Amino acid sequence: MNNKLTVAVIFGGQSSEHSVSCVSGVTVMKALDPEKYDMILIGITEDGRWIRTDSIEDVENGEWKNGSVQALISPDAGDHGIIFVENGKIEKKKVDVIFPVLHGMYGEDGTIQGLCELAKIPYVGCGVLASSVSMDKWYTKIVVDDLDICQAKYVPISHMDMHDPEACAARVESELGYPVFVKPSKAGSSVGVNKASNREELKEALQIALQHDIHILVEEAIVGREIECAVLGGYEPVASDVGEVLSAEDFYTFDAKYNNQESRTDLHPAFPEGKMEEVREDAVKIFKALDGFGCARVDFFMEKDTHRIVFNEINTMPGFTSISMYPMLWQEKGLENSALVDRMIETAFERYVR
Repeated sequence: MNNKLTVAVIFGGQSSEHSVSCVSGVTVMKALDPEKYDMILIGITEDGRWIRTDSIEDVENGEWKNGSVQALISPDAGDHGIIFVENGKIEKKKVDVIFPVLHGMYGEDGTIQGLCELAKIPYVGCGVLASSVSMDKWYTKIVVDDLDICQAKYVPISHMDMHDPEACAARVESELGYPVFVKPSKAGSSVGVNKASNREELKEALQIALQHDIHILVEEAIVGREIECAVLGGYEPVASDVGEVLSAEDFYTFDAKYNNQESRTDLHPAFPEGKMEEVREDAVKIFKALDGFGCARVDFFMEKDTHRIVFNEINTMPGFTSISMYPMLWQEKGLENSALVDRMIETAFERYVR
């Protein structure tokens, strides 16, 4: 009798973080104990095709994109959950749990979570509400405003506002001054994020951000240390200790994260007394306020000189690459990747326990 769970690992996706998701997916696949799990691997190409592959190696080398078996999560699959189509032949496959290792839009934003809900398949990570609100930095700010937790001052700008970029720039200058950071509201991995120190840089940064989203967030620049905390669990989430990002560049850009070997992480940073516990408590408070469930990485700044803790953003499906802080923080607490993914899968079933 086979008592193993069938886990569908979904990776790739249509966001600007497609390549990062593929790497994260491989890490999760290799962490899944074959004595406990049967794996189904489903990749989503950048143009939105869902393809089944049977090989981790093909995910690593990119050959999975040439696969011929189409995949679909569908309520029409009944108790099975996933439909595969090849040369007109339809196969329904029972899946116990879905592990959506997707970063950014069309995966971390509540869309695939909604599909899982419709198909009534347990899934790893935050639900529809937490995923969608947390993906949008603008609306995350609105929630956190009510928590008595410090965050950077900000000016929200929509694509309609950008019909008059001079007025947008004047508003930012009036409310924030310089320097500022300009971010697409729903992009991840620092994609489309730029620092501006004058009006011309600001207008250019706004146009770049607009290429990634119709909503833009302009924030005051916080001078200080970039720190991150991992949260894990269902109805009683717990926080890891706190790690520090040591960026090789002026701020933690996509290239600084994934391409610059000089960027580092410190898993044992020295903090003033009480500050680590403050970050841990704030991380859980924010996670709960956003209706988080399963996992998230919560990012903060520790302001220079004042040591004030300032919330930055939350990621509801944090990276699982070799340089990603989330798994490293849990390894420091004794949870190796295999035990970590076990725990994450357990939370998928806890969601339905009332």
